[in-house]
Amino acid sequence: MIELENISKTYKVGRRNAGFKEAVKSLFKKEMVEVEALKDISFKINEGEIVGYIGPNGAGKSSTIKIMCGILTPEHGRCIINGMVPWLERKKYVKQIGVVFGQRSQLWWDVPVIDSFELLKDIYEIDDTVYQRNVKELSELLGLETLLRTPTRSLSLGQRMRCEIAAALLHDPKILFLDEPTIGLDAVSKVAVRNFIKKINETRHTTIILTTHDMQDIEALTSRILLIGHGRILFDGPLEALKKRYGDYKFIRLEHHGGTILPKEGLVVNEEDQQIVKLILDQEKLSINEAIDYLSTQVDILDLTIDPPFIDDIIISLYKEYHI
Repeated sequence: MIELENISKTYKVGRRNAGFKEAVKSLFKKEMVEVEALKDISFKINEGEIVGYIGPNGAGKSSTIKIMCGILTPEHGRCIINGMVPWLERKKYVKQIGVVFGQRSQLWWDVPVIDSFELLKDIYEIDDTVYQRNVKELSELLGLETLLRTPTRSLSLGQRMRCEIAAALLHDPKILFLDEPTIGLDAVSKVAVRNFIKKINETRHTTIILTTHDMQDIEALTSRILLIGHGRILFDGPLEALKKRYGDYKFIRLEHHGGTILPKEGLVVNEEDQQIVKLILDQEKLSINEAIDYLSTQVDILDLTIDPPFIDDIIISLYKEYHI
């Protein structure tokens, strides 16, 4: 369904030094620097998959999504989605995709939500029967009945995001791109959005590409992740494979009063902030008792907890492993 092969994208960025003189100089002559956002990106996504597309800020996630949406054209490479090249057949192609950007709105700010839905109906040329069915179904699933006649500007962030997701699905897209769909939401709203995404995937077999920094979203929704860093795909595989990869590891949170932890085989410092240190313990090389004994000789321990790897810890470890 989605196939990217050797996709590359480079931006030209203007740079100048600080100061009024430099600002005036840049009006006549700009220093331009080329930045490689994507370097030979390749992957395939099958119909009905939910894929987590993750990476730090500036890794190339947004550029990839924009290319797959047809907004950007790459310098090199091949991108075929549902048999179409997104940027060459955009008008036909966009009828098959839905897009939700957590920090941007496709709803008109000063009019009731239902008016925005009506306008989208005309833009996508949605059949009346299909439109009425989808508005009813999406309203029930997302709890929008009392919100449809409310202007978008009067909605809370959680309410608006639920309406945004409904708007993206009015035309029955085969693919849904979600960029930070739960950003800023409270716990109740996050759970509601996650449950809805899973329901849509199960009932409509919608292919979903999820870009987020919230690793709980990744763990709750996806079975496969794509990790991007420095414009390259660094990991592509099942989330469970990552968990098994760190299955022999324990994460130690240590609060101490004075001292320095020297390197030791099987015990790696993952994060350090003044008196709190987070370490990764490889139980194949060092037992828990041996680790505690060693740490007690290094620092004055105030508190110590040992946990299995959480998804956040695993992703942070991956970032460090690939130096991103």
